[in-house]
Amino acid sequence: MKQRPSSRLLVLNAQGRLLLFRFVHRTGALAGAIFWAPPGGGLDDGESFEQAACRELLEETGLRITHPGPQVARRIVTFTMPDGIAVEADERYFLVRVATLEVSSALWTAEERAVVAEHAWWSQADLARASEQVWPEDMAGILVEAGVWAASR
Repeated sequence: MKQRPSSRLLVLNAQGRLLLFRFVHRTGALAGAIFWAPPGGGLDDGESFEQAACRELLEETGLRITHPGPQVARRIVTFTMPDGIAVEADERYFLVRVATLEVSSALWTAEERAVVAEHAWWSQADLARASEQVWPEDMAGILVEAGVWAASR
């Protein structure tokens, strides 16, 4: 199975809301799949996880940072890419806080433009009542463990 190291960004605004993108796949191996996920993606050759996090944040949101801060979570998961290739992803999660952020799609790839339907800022309560799939499925737990959100009672 192909290995896919990747960096993901947990971007939180001043109200503690998490930035997620809604992906709607209309064609290809993932046709019909709809889910929400944080910005991020695979490492380019020679990139560190931190360098990839900075690049992905710029490409997917327009926000330029010089360092993503400490890694707050890691998961290893297998899934199918839009081109049908199965991968084992080593995902590293970085927490980025912003006062405000107007997401820019100026640097999106053609593939991102085809599948990213919208973005939204999610509260912990929003996530708890989500009716569509959110990846990773333990997103709230990651943010609780990172000390950002309160543990549910």
